[in-house]
Amino acid sequence: MTSSRLPAILIALAVILLLVYSSVFVVNAKEQAIVLRFGQIREVKTEPGLYFKLPFAFMDADRVQYIQQQELRFDLDNIRVQVSGGKFYEVDAFVVYKITDARKFRETVSGDRDAAESRLRTRLDASLRRVYGLRGFEAALSNERASMMTEVRDDLHRDAETLGLNIEDVRIRRTDLTQEVSQQTYDRMKAERLAEAELIRARGNEEGQRRRAIADRQVVEIVADAQKDSEVLRGQGEAERNGIFADASSRDPNFYEFYRTMAAYNKAFVNGGKTLVLPPNKSDFFKFFDSPNGTATDSAAPALANPTTAPAN
Repeated sequence: MTSSRLPAILIALAVILLLVYSSVFVVNAKEQAIVLRFGQIREVKTEPGLYFKLPFAFMDADRVQYIQQQELRFDLDNIRVQVSGGKFYEVDAFVVYKITDARKFRETVSGDRDAAESRLRTRLDASLRRVYGLRGFEAALSNERASMMTEVRDDLHRDAETLGLNIEDVRIRRTDLTQEVSQQTYDRMKAERLAEAELIRARGNEEGQRRRAIADRQVVEIVADAQKDSEVLRGQGEAERNGIFADASSRDPNFYEFYRTMAAYNKAFVNGGKTLVLPPNKSDFFKFFDSPNGTATDSAAPALANPTTAPAN
Protein backbone atom coordinates (compact mmCIF):
# COMPACT_ATOMS: atom_id res chain seq x y z
CA MET A 1 0.00 0.00 0.00
CA THR A 2 2.82 2.39 0.92
CA SER A 3 4.84 1.56 -2.13
CA SER A 4 1.87 2.27 -4.40
CA ARG A 5 1.43 5.79 -2.92
CA LEU A 6 5.12 6.77 -3.29
CA PRO A 7 4.95 7.79 -6.96
CA ALA A 8 1.93 9.97 -6.29
CA ILE A 9 3.71 11.69 -3.43
CA LEU A 10 6.76 12.31 -5.58
CA ILE A 11 4.60 13.70 -8.36
CA ALA A 12 2.83 15.97 -5.90
CA LEU A 13 6.16 17.23 -4.53
CA ALA A 14 7.42 17.85 -8.06
CA VAL A 15 4.28 19.83 -8.90
CA ILE A 16 4.62 21.87 -5.70
CA LEU A 17 8.29 22.58 -6.41
CA LEU A 18 7.43 23.57 -9.98
CA LEU A 19 4.73 25.93 -8.75
CA VAL A 20 7.08 27.47 -6.20
CA TYR A 21 9.89 27.81 -8.75
CA SER A 22 7.61 29.44 -11.32
CA SER A 23 6.17 31.78 -8.69
CA VAL A 24 9.49 33.20 -7.46
CA PHE A 25 11.80 35.68 -9.20
CA VAL A 26 14.92 37.50 -8.03
CA VAL A 27 15.92 41.11 -8.76
CA ASN A 28 19.59 42.01 -8.30
CA ALA A 29 21.16 45.44 -7.80
CA LYS A 30 21.97 45.93 -11.49
CA GLU A 31 18.45 45.53 -12.82
CA GLN A 32 14.79 46.18 -12.29
CA ALA A 33 11.86 43.93 -13.10
CA ILE A 34 8.52 44.55 -14.77
CA VAL A 35 5.78 42.06 -13.87
CA LEU A 36 3.39 41.58 -16.79
CA ARG A 37 0.01 39.93 -16.36
CA PHE A 38 -1.66 38.97 -19.59
CA GLY A 39 0.55 41.47 -21.43
CA GLN A 40 -0.27 44.38 -19.12
CA ILE A 41 2.12 45.95 -16.62
CA ARG A 42 1.09 44.88 -13.14
CA GLU A 43 3.99 46.26 -11.10
CA VAL A 44 7.64 47.32 -11.34
CA LYS A 45 10.26 46.07 -8.90
CA THR A 46 13.25 48.44 -8.60
CA GLU A 47 14.71 47.24 -5.29
CA PRO A 48 16.85 44.08 -5.20
CA GLY A 49 15.28 41.07 -3.46
CA LEU A 50 13.11 37.97 -3.74
CA TYR A 51 9.59 38.45 -5.13
CA PHE A 52 6.54 36.29 -5.95
CA LYS A 53 4.21 36.20 -8.91
CA LEU A 54 1.56 33.96 -10.39
CA PRO A 55 2.98 30.78 -11.87
CA PHE A 56 2.63 29.42 -15.39
CA ALA A 57 4.15 32.23 -17.42
CA PHE A 58 3.72 30.05 -20.46
CA MET A 59 -0.01 30.53 -20.07
CA ASP A 60 0.61 34.33 -20.17
CA ALA A 61 -0.35 34.68 -16.52
CA ASP A 62 2.52 36.58 -14.85
CA ARG A 63 5.71 37.15 -16.82
CA VAL A 64 8.79 39.06 -15.69
CA GLN A 65 10.82 41.34 -17.99
CA TYR A 66 14.19 42.45 -16.65
CA ILE A 67 15.42 45.96 -17.43
CA GLN A 68 19.01 47.05 -16.79
CA GLN A 69 19.37 49.70 -14.12
CA GLN A 70 23.05 50.68 -14.48
CA GLU A 71 24.38 53.31 -16.86
CA LEU A 72 24.40 52.27 -20.52
CA ARG A 73 26.24 53.63 -23.53
CA PHE A 74 25.93 53.73 -27.28
CA ASP A 75 28.25 55.24 -29.91
CA LEU A 76 27.61 57.17 -33.10
CA ASP A 77 30.58 57.16 -35.49
CA ASN A 78 31.55 59.00 -38.67
CA ILE A 79 28.85 61.65 -38.59
CA ARG A 80 29.43 64.09 -41.46
CA VAL A 81 28.66 67.59 -40.20
CA GLN A 82 28.96 71.00 -41.84
CA VAL A 83 30.29 73.97 -39.87
CA SER A 84 29.38 77.61 -40.32
CA GLY A 85 32.25 78.13 -42.77
CA GLY A 86 30.75 75.60 -45.18
CA LYS A 87 33.35 72.87 -44.72
CA PHE A 88 32.55 69.30 -43.71
CA TYR A 89 34.03 67.34 -40.81
CA GLU A 90 33.64 63.85 -39.40
CA VAL A 91 32.55 63.52 -35.78
CA ASP A 92 32.43 60.54 -33.41
CA ALA A 93 30.29 60.83 -30.28
CA PHE A 94 28.81 58.65 -27.59
CA VAL A 95 25.91 58.94 -25.14
CA VAL A 96 25.67 57.61 -21.60
CA TYR A 97 22.10 57.07 -20.44
CA LYS A 98 20.11 55.30 -17.76
CA ILE A 99 16.64 53.75 -17.73
CA THR A 100 14.91 55.67 -14.95
CA ASP A 101 11.25 54.87 -15.73
CA ALA A 102 10.87 51.19 -16.55
CA ARG A 103 7.10 51.48 -16.98
CA LYS A 104 7.40 54.20 -19.63
CA PHE A 105 10.29 52.37 -21.25
CA ARG A 106 8.09 49.29 -21.61
CA GLU A 107 5.10 51.25 -22.88
CA THR A 108 7.00 53.22 -25.56
CA VAL A 109 9.52 50.71 -27.00
CA SER A 110 8.37 47.47 -25.34
CA GLY A 111 11.55 47.46 -23.26
CA ASP A 112 13.73 47.11 -26.37
CA ARG A 113 17.11 48.85 -25.96
CA ASP A 114 17.90 48.69 -29.66
CA ALA A 115 14.69 50.50 -30.54
CA ALA A 116 15.32 53.17 -27.91
CA GLU A 117 18.95 53.71 -29.02
CA SER A 118 17.86 53.91 -32.66
CA ARG A 119 15.56 56.81 -31.81
CA LEU A 120 18.29 58.51 -29.77
CA ARG A 121 20.81 58.08 -32.58
CA THR A 122 18.53 59.88 -34.97
CA ARG A 123 18.08 62.71 -32.51
CA LEU A 124 21.82 62.84 -31.70
CA ASP A 125 22.71 63.04 -35.40
CA ALA A 126 20.34 65.96 -35.94
CA SER A 127 21.51 67.75 -32.78
CA LEU A 128 25.21 67.47 -33.68
CA ARG A 129 24.55 68.84 -37.14
CA ARG A 130 22.66 71.78 -35.69
CA VAL A 131 25.25 72.57 -33.00
CA TYR A 132 28.20 72.36 -35.40
CA GLY A 133 26.33 74.28 -38.07
CA LEU A 134 26.07 77.29 -35.77
CA ARG A 135 29.82 77.36 -35.06
CA GLY A 136 33.19 77.14 -36.73
CA PHE A 137 35.47 74.13 -36.58
CA GLU A 138 37.73 75.80 -34.01
CA ALA A 139 34.89 75.82 -31.48
CA ALA A 140 35.13 72.02 -31.07
CA LEU A 141 38.82 72.41 -30.19
CA SER A 142 38.38 75.24 -27.70
CA ASN A 143 36.74 75.76 -24.32
CA GLU A 144 33.41 76.07 -26.13
CA ARG A 145 33.40 72.31 -26.64
CA ALA A 146 31.94 71.72 -23.17
CA SER A 147 29.00 74.02 -23.86
CA MET A 148 28.45 72.29 -27.21
CA MET A 149 28.15 68.90 -25.50
CA THR A 150 25.80 70.36 -22.89
CA GLU A 151 23.62 71.75 -25.66
CA VAL A 152 23.49 68.37 -27.40
CA ARG A 153 22.62 66.66 -24.10
CA ASP A 154 19.76 69.10 -23.52
CA ASP A 155 18.43 68.37 -27.00
CA LEU A 156 18.46 64.63 -26.31
CA HIS A 157 16.97 65.02 -22.84
CA ARG A 158 13.46 65.85 -24.08
CA ASP A 159 13.26 62.78 -26.33
CA ALA A 160 14.88 60.58 -23.69
CA GLU A 161 12.24 61.51 -21.13
CA THR A 162 9.46 60.27 -23.43
CA LEU A 163 11.27 56.89 -23.54
CA GLY A 164 11.72 56.67 -19.78
CA LEU A 165 15.45 57.42 -20.07
CA ASN A 166 17.76 60.00 -18.57
CA ILE A 167 20.81 61.28 -20.50
CA GLU A 168 23.74 61.19 -18.12
CA ASP A 169 26.43 62.50 -20.47
CA VAL A 170 27.24 63.25 -24.12
CA ARG A 171 30.84 63.24 -25.30
CA ILE A 172 32.49 64.04 -28.63
CA ARG A 173 35.31 61.55 -29.10
CA ARG A 174 36.72 62.79 -32.40
CA THR A 175 36.42 65.76 -34.73
CA ASP A 176 38.46 65.32 -37.90
CA LEU A 177 38.68 66.88 -41.29
CA THR A 178 37.20 64.98 -44.19
CA GLN A 179 39.66 63.83 -46.82
CA GLU A 180 39.00 66.66 -49.27
CA VAL A 181 39.01 69.31 -46.53
CA SER A 182 42.15 67.79 -45.06
CA GLN A 183 43.96 68.15 -48.41
CA GLN A 184 42.76 71.74 -48.75
CA THR A 185 43.87 72.52 -45.22
CA TYR A 186 47.24 70.87 -45.84
CA ASP A 187 47.76 72.92 -49.01
CA ARG A 188 46.78 76.11 -47.20
CA MET A 189 49.08 75.34 -44.26
CA LYS A 190 51.91 74.50 -46.68
CA ALA A 191 51.47 77.83 -48.48
CA GLU A 192 51.40 79.68 -45.15
CA ARG A 193 54.57 77.93 -43.99
CA LEU A 194 56.34 78.67 -47.27
CA ALA A 195 55.37 82.33 -47.01
CA GLU A 196 56.52 82.38 -43.40
CA ALA A 197 59.82 80.75 -44.41
CA GLU A 198 60.36 83.37 -47.13
CA LEU A 199 59.62 86.14 -44.64
CA ILE A 200 62.06 84.66 -42.11
CA ARG A 201 64.66 84.23 -44.85
CA ALA A 202 64.23 87.84 -45.99
CA ARG A 203 64.51 89.07 -42.42
CA GLY A 204 67.62 86.94 -41.97
CA ASN A 205 69.22 88.39 -45.10
CA GLU A 206 68.34 91.89 -43.96
CA GLU A 207 69.79 91.22 -40.52
CA GLY A 208 72.89 89.67 -42.08
CA GLN A 209 73.48 92.71 -44.29
CA ARG A 210 72.97 95.00 -41.33
CA ARG A 211 75.44 93.09 -39.20
CA ARG A 212 77.98 92.91 -42.05
CA ALA A 213 77.68 96.68 -42.52
CA ILE A 214 78.23 97.17 -38.80
CA ALA A 215 81.23 94.81 -38.87
CA ASP A 216 82.71 96.56 -41.93
CA ARG A 217 82.28 99.94 -40.26
CA GLN A 218 83.87 98.64 -37.08
CA VAL A 219 86.79 97.24 -39.12
CA VAL A 220 87.32 100.64 -40.76
CA GLU A 221 87.11 102.37 -37.39
CA ILE A 222 89.49 99.88 -35.75
CA VAL A 223 92.00 100.17 -38.61
CA ALA A 224 91.74 103.95 -38.57
CA ASP A 225 92.24 104.02 -34.81
CA ALA A 226 95.19 101.65 -35.13
CA GLN A 227 96.76 103.76 -37.87
CA LYS A 228 96.23 106.88 -35.81
CA ASP A 229 97.79 105.23 -32.78
CA SER A 230 100.68 103.93 -34.88
CA GLU A 231 101.30 107.39 -36.34
CA VAL A 232 101.22 108.90 -32.86
CA LEU A 233 103.60 106.24 -31.51
CA ARG A 234 105.82 106.62 -34.56
CA GLY A 235 105.94 110.36 -34.07
CA GLN A 236 106.70 109.90 -30.42
CA GLY A 237 109.46 107.43 -31.33
CA GLU A 238 110.87 109.79 -33.94
CA ALA A 239 110.79 112.60 -31.43
CA GLU A 240 112.49 110.46 -28.80
CA ARG A 241 115.08 109.28 -31.33
CA ASN A 242 115.78 112.81 -32.49
CA GLY A 243 116.11 113.83 -28.89
CA ILE A 244 118.61 111.06 -28.27
CA PHE A 245 120.57 112.02 -31.43
CA ALA A 246 120.48 115.66 -30.43
CA ASP A 247 121.74 114.81 -26.97
CA ALA A 248 124.48 112.59 -28.41
CA SER A 249 125.55 115.20 -30.95
CA SER A 250 125.73 117.87 -28.29
CA ARG A 251 128.02 115.73 -26.17
CA ASP A 252 130.49 114.81 -28.99
CA PRO A 253 129.80 116.57 -32.33
CA ASN A 254 132.76 114.97 -34.12
CA PHE A 255 131.75 111.41 -33.19
CA TYR A 256 128.16 112.13 -34.13
CA GLU A 257 129.25 113.41 -37.54
CA PHE A 258 131.42 110.34 -38.00
CA TYR A 259 128.57 107.99 -37.02
CA ARG A 260 126.12 109.68 -39.35
CA THR A 261 128.59 109.49 -42.23
CA MET A 262 129.20 105.77 -41.62
CA ALA A 263 125.45 105.20 -41.61
CA ALA A 264 125.18 107.05 -44.90
CA TYR A 265 127.96 104.90 -46.38
CA ASN A 266 126.14 101.76 -45.27
CA LYS A 267 122.86 102.91 -46.79
CA ALA A 268 124.49 104.06 -50.02
CA PHE A 269 126.46 100.87 -50.58
CA VAL A 270 124.09 98.34 -49.02
CA ASN A 271 123.37 96.74 -52.43
CA GLY A 272 126.26 95.62 -54.60
CA GLY A 273 126.97 96.68 -58.18
CA LYS A 274 127.00 100.46 -57.58
CA THR A 275 129.68 102.79 -58.85
CA LEU A 276 130.09 106.40 -57.73
CA VAL A 277 132.06 108.80 -59.87
CA LEU A 278 133.04 111.56 -57.42
CA PRO A 279 136.30 113.26 -56.65
CA PRO A 280 136.96 112.21 -53.05
CA ASN A 281 139.30 115.13 -52.40
CA LYS A 282 136.65 117.62 -53.25
CA SER A 283 133.58 115.99 -51.59
CA ASP A 284 132.68 116.07 -47.91
CA PHE A 285 130.93 112.72 -48.37
CA PHE A 286 134.30 110.87 -48.65
CA LYS A 287 136.24 112.82 -46.11
CA PHE A 288 136.39 109.87 -43.69
CA PHE A 289 137.74 107.40 -46.27
CA ASP A 290 141.41 108.11 -45.48
CA SER A 291 141.27 110.09 -42.30
CA PRO A 292 139.30 109.14 -39.17
CA ASN A 293 139.20 112.76 -38.13
CA GLY A 294 137.66 113.83 -41.44
CA THR A 295 140.67 115.59 -43.05
CA ALA A 296 141.55 114.20 -46.49
CA THR A 297 145.23 113.93 -47.52
CA ASP A 298 146.74 114.62 -50.91
CA SER A 299 147.82 111.01 -51.28
CA ALA A 300 144.27 109.90 -51.02
CA ALA A 301 143.29 111.76 -54.15
CA PRO A 302 145.16 109.62 -56.67
CA ALA A 303 143.89 106.47 -54.99
CA LEU A 304 140.30 107.44 -55.64
CA ALA A 305 140.85 109.36 -58.88
CA ASN A 306 139.39 106.46 -60.82
CA PRO A 307 136.34 105.54 -58.69
CA THR A 308 134.92 103.28 -61.36
CA THR A 309 137.39 100.62 -60.32
CA ALA A 310 136.05 100.57 -56.76
CA PRO A 311 132.60 99.00 -56.62
CA ALA A 312 130.66 99.51 -53.43
CA ASN A 313 130.35 96.58 -51.04
